[in-house]
Amino acid sequence: MSRTRRMPMAEAVTLGLVATGAVSIAVAALTGAVSRATEIFASPVAVDLPVHDVKMPEITDAAGVASAELTQSVVTFETLDAGTRWLLFAESALPALATILVCMTLWWLGYSLIRQRAFRRSMVPVIGAAAVALVAAGMIAPLLGGIARAQAVEHLPASAADSFWTFLVQLDGAPIGWGVALALIASAFEVGRRLQHDTEGLV
Repeated sequence: MSRTRRMPMAEAVTLGLVATGAVSIAVAALTGAVSRATEIFASPVAVDLPVHDVKMPEITDAAGVASAELTQSVVTFETLDAGTRWLLFAESALPALATILVCMTLWWLGYSLIRQRAFRRSMVPVIGAAAVALVAAGMIAPLLGGIARAQAVEHLPASAADSFWTFLVQLDGAPIGWGVALALIASAFEVGRRLQHDTEGLV
């Protein structure tokens, strides 16, 4: 790869827009995490709790409807222990952190491409960190949220708690898949960096 040939203006502008968009998304994710923290650590706090076997007769009796039931209820707690609040915050903070790391990776990649230095030594650990963050967001965040909601259900009266799941974790495979894909991309960048180093040595 030549370090002296100038990149075409159209490509440079496109990469600059991508880098700018990545930074904007990262700022939005950070702002959302801060806003969510404000809601969680305030009192009262609203918690989405999964419910089961709660029918909706007014809809079930409608023409053409076989059955209808609720799957989620928003319960507002006047008091909730700090441990549960921190778990709820971690559930939303991990995806936000993964988004920020991915966006920063895109920004660094765009900047490196503009400088025509895509195979930097720092590129592999940057992409690897984003991959780990995505996998953690896809696996750990739902688990922490499930634990937090299980603890919140314990604050409800026994008669009301029977309608809620004692413990329920819903995994989203998309972040995990993207994390694995980024790990493979990091491996490809490492191979490219080595090939570039060997080529420069021959020259």
